Amino acid sequence: MCEFCHKHGEGKKWYLEAKNYGEDLLSDARRRKFITSFGSEADQIGDGVSKMEQLDSLPGFVRRVISWRVTRQMKKMHYGQVLPIEDVERIFDFVGSITRVSCVCRKATTGADARYCYGISIAPDGGALARLFASPESAASTAPANPGLETRTKEQAIAEFREYEKEGLCHTVWTFVTPFIGGICNCDRSDCLAMRSTVTYSVPVMFRAEYVAEADPDLCSGCRACMRVCQFGAIGYSAAMAKASVDPRRCYGCGICRSVCAKAAIRLNERRSVKVAANLW
Repeated sequence: MCEFCHKHGEGKKWYLEAKNYGEDLLSDARRRKFITSFGSEADQIGDGVSKMEQLDSLPGFVRRVISWRVTRQMKKMHYGQVLPIEDVERIFDFVGSITRVSCVCRKATTGADARYCYGISIAPDGGALARLFASPESAASTAPANPGLETRTKEQAIAEFREYEKEGLCHTVWTFVTPFIGGICNCDRSDCLAMRSTVTYSVPVMFRAEYVAEADPDLCSGCRACMRVCQFGAIGYSAAMAKASVDPRRCYGCGICRSVCAKAAIRLNERRSVKVAANLW
């Protein structure tokens, strides 16, 4: 299991522990300040990722030191993990409210008020988290053309997440000063700065999922639809066999490939059961 499962989940999936969504955690002044200022960080986040493009020109040991420092800081403040749709549904089963909000990453990369992120709270009305997002100090409340926080039922949210999967978007859960969990987003490498940082520049700001995908060659038709939606370059294709296969060392376990497989040839296995991927996070 990932590092957070041991630190914040007592050996269980940390994002399925209700205590990590607790309203009591929002009494922390540093956390409240971080949340209210989070939306205004878009420009700084964009600048930070732009600087990562310069890493390739640096010596290897310098790149590793920078990566380690960024990852260490992000684990304290705003770190994520990839989730399959099943675990998203489990989270939605116990949270009290779901609210769609503007995505900071898309604001930084496209300038648009793109609503792919969901605030989640134990409280039935969004509780203190919703009030922080809606406060005058919060950039999320003052974005241009922002129609306000959009409340979603579990059924509405899941339907939207399934549509995102068809677009190839990967579900991720996020902390706001760890271990407090306040959001789930739907990411891609083009617009998501966290995914770009993690996958493109090898500066991790999110864990892989607790799962790894596997393709059944007996069921695979060789259509390659799974390859088109994989954000991580984890799926290969054998021309000789006309079959797709998953490289477990590259797989992040999001399960998006399953959503486009007409033959239901792809399944998710627990990461710890896949020897070559068990310690890859």
